[in-house]
Amino acid sequence: MAEQGKEPPPPPPDAQLFGLLSNLLQQVEALTNQEEVELRAKIEALGLEVTKVPSKSTQNLDELEIAKELDKLSAKLDDVDEMISSAMAADPQVKSLLSSTADIWMPVITATSDERLNFTASIQNDNNRDEANGKSSD
Repeated sequence: MAEQGKEPPPPPPDAQLFGLLSNLLQQVEALTNQEEVELRAKIEALGLEVTKVPSKSTQNLDELEIAKELDKLSAKLDDVDEMISSAMAADPQVKSLLSSTADIWMPVITATSDERLNFTASIQNDNNRDEANGKSSD
């Protein structure tokens, strides 16, 4: 029996996000009666991406190199912004879904390196627990 007054800690933001994505994927598959292999692969790739922690640089970057890296990241963010904006403009349901779930996905995409380390730790703990219970992590 659980101790009174102690609530379990909330799941990490990435767990909430991927739980939501998994649920939405299952709904899409049920509605279309087709397995969405490509979409499932993209969600898994996103899961790997959000748990990446930037490596500690062994080299000192000069200001020009830092500016180039920031430009690359800025271009990637612009691409993501364009995709989200066009999807929201094209489909009011997308806008509604993104707006109503922002509290779930925003913490994941805005996470710091330290927060990403916690995501990684939570995934490893979940995988270890699943293996101990005889479940596959596939």
